[in-house]
Amino acid sequence: MRNILIVLIFSFGIVGFSQELNCNVVVNAQQTGNENLPIFKTLEKQLKEFVNNTKWTSKTFATQERIDCSIIVNVVNYSGEAFQASLQVQSSRPVYGSSFTSPIYNFNDKDFNFKYLEFQNLIFSPTQYESNLVSVLAFHINMILGLDADSFAPNGGDTYFKQAQTIVNYSQQDNFKGWKLADGLQSRFALIDNLLSPTFREYRDVMYTYHRKGLDVMHTNAKEGKEQIAGTLKQFQAMNSRRPNSFLLRTFFDAKADEIEQVFTDGPNVNIASVKESLQKVAPMHSSKWQNIKF
Repeated sequence: MRNILIVLIFSFGIVGFSQELNCNVVVNAQQTGNENLPIFKTLEKQLKEFVNNTKWTSKTFATQERIDCSIIVNVVNYSGEAFQASLQVQSSRPVYGSSFTSPIYNFNDKDFNFKYLEFQNLIFSPTQYESNLVSVLAFHINMILGLDADSFAPNGGDTYFKQAQTIVNYSQQDNFKGWKLADGLQSRFALIDNLLSPTFREYRDVMYTYHRKGLDVMHTNAKEGKEQIAGTLKQFQAMNSRRPNSFLLRTFFDAKADEIEQVFTDGPNVNIASVKESLQKVAPMHSSKWQNIKF
């Protein structure tokens, strides 16, 4: 009996200290023509350990609660310790009562140049700049955590978005792109600035209602869930009228367009004529998908 208790205590200890992410990290160096060099395998291994083993929050996550995500580093060129790359980040969350997972974050970060020496320590500090490599990864991880939390509770991601903004502020001291206003309308600076701006306040309301009151109730009442999703998507029309074709809206539909098409072309019919018209206005780049929506 004593041995059984020890095993149970040990098991609960593992669950209690599980990190937040279940992240697949890939370093793709094919474009360099030297993808088999040991440094790329070392970098991949270190990044995987850094992302999955760092304690990013003060909360405890059970193993089954870890957020599924992926990070693909596409190295284009390197010379010594200088790497020129881009970064594709994606994450998803489970849908209650089903085996379905819903995409939350899909971001292609084209300004991911960094310095890296093989086997160097990768350490994240919430308040202090360490390196561009660490800062970029930590920024996107906090975006993943924040958007996931927003999908479960109204404004649930506040802590993580503020941390992402802090990372933006202290990373401006170096000369790498993506951290400043002057770096354009599709930068890390622009993403977190827009997300926390009252100009785009509907975005976070949609993230909660779409997932928690829409997708998560569809296992018991598919029609009600679809109606909630249809209603909340129309909120984007007000946001779009203030700032047409915004970067933030594009990031939402980059992640959700395929899912929205699937939701409304399957299951019980709901009257979504108005939301289909709204989608054509706020996300015209996905018009071919909206044409497939039935009502």
